[in-house]
Amino acid sequence: MKILIVGSGGREHAIAWKLSKENNVEKIYCAPGNPGIGEVAQCLDINDSDIKNLVKFAKENHIDLTVVGPEVPLVNGIVDEFEKEGLKIFGPNKECARFEGSKAFSKDFMIRHNIPTAKYKQYTNLDEAINEIDSFGYPVVIKADGLAAGKGVVIPQNREDAIATLKEMMSDKKFGSSGEKVVVEEFLSGIETSILAFVDNNTIVPMVSAKDHKKVYNFEKGPNTGGMGTFSPSEIYTDELSKEIKKQILNKTLDGFKKDNLNYKGILFVGLMITEDGPKVLEYNVRFGDPETQSVLFRLDTDLHKIMEAILENRLKDIEINYKKEEVVCVMLTSGGYPEDYEKGKVITGIENLDEDIVVFHSGTKIVDGNLVTNGGRVIGITASADSVEEAAKKVYKNIEKINFEGMHYRTDIGMQLSKELSF
Repeated sequence: MKILIVGSGGREHAIAWKLSKENNVEKIYCAPGNPGIGEVAQCLDINDSDIKNLVKFAKENHIDLTVVGPEVPLVNGIVDEFEKEGLKIFGPNKECARFEGSKAFSKDFMIRHNIPTAKYKQYTNLDEAINEIDSFGYPVVIKADGLAAGKGVVIPQNREDAIATLKEMMSDKKFGSSGEKVVVEEFLSGIETSILAFVDNNTIVPMVSAKDHKKVYNFEKGPNTGGMGTFSPSEIYTDELSKEIKKQILNKTLDGFKKDNLNYKGILFVGLMITEDGPKVLEYNVRFGDPETQSVLFRLDTDLHKIMEAILENRLKDIEINYKKEEVVCVMLTSGGYPEDYEKGKVITGIENLDEDIVVFHSGTKIVDGNLVTNGGRVIGITASADSVEEAAKKVYKNIEKINFEGMHYRTDIGMQLSKELSF
């Protein structure tokens, strides 16, 4: 098989890394890729949003399967364009990508199909939003309706901050057109977790669980990021909870797809809050999460390309999906200042000195004058497996000490605070 991966981050590196280990995969291309991906695939000088040239490349090079990593090309309809040309592509179509492209669309779907979620209201008028903001109580959750690179969710603690946030999104256009409509929600207390699932028209199959840490500082402090690290399995994902989520959320979501005549095929990411009233959905995403993918695919034993082909042919129920018993931790090293302003181009040293069983997934790197340098907020994910999350975390942190770049920041509590996670 010849496979084209669309994207350039740590998630795409994890997908490429997994596919490169599988039989029947002869050649992997990645557009545009990054230096880490370049070790297992041929990187192309095509932007991941350049749908026209991606279609052209796939046709001319007889690509057997295209795998879309990021949300933007999915929301922009890459799947529809590939399918028009008879090309096989993995990911939901433009209509289904609205589950990530519009928070309001997503929330309306949840309410319509009786899927547990926070109370909410959507606004396009700033004055109306300000007038009603107190009715949600504090803290309150304010979300830009459209895509905002994982940063469009703010949780103000009081009226003053809430009004400032609404103004930033709706009139100052902090997130561009994505904030022209906002969703305001009640704040849910509990433990945040997420589940990734494989989906075709008839079946939804959850993957092993993973815990993502969104806040930039230890103990869930500071602003939200795209994700500072993950571990798998999530310590709260008991068999009992898994059954409840399957019944109350995953099965209802699949039934909703059918009732709404949505041809959903691909990955569904479900962000959850485990509250005292049970699990509730925070958000849907329509692709592999980042950095959850780095942990989950590390454990996946079954060939990923076989699962993807089964989904495209609506035979997911016939595939047995197996995972390794080892537990995994992935810690992100980020640029100083992230998720706000940060500098790029800092030389990264020490990666060549890591233990053999450590895998480095590149998120924001490039080569300049022969040096590996930073090229994003999240730079690299240091990943390891062991018999327990705690052991894997120790391995990761021991190796992080060998890496350096100016301004390097990371959390020191990923997988290290399990007992504290369990209290509401």
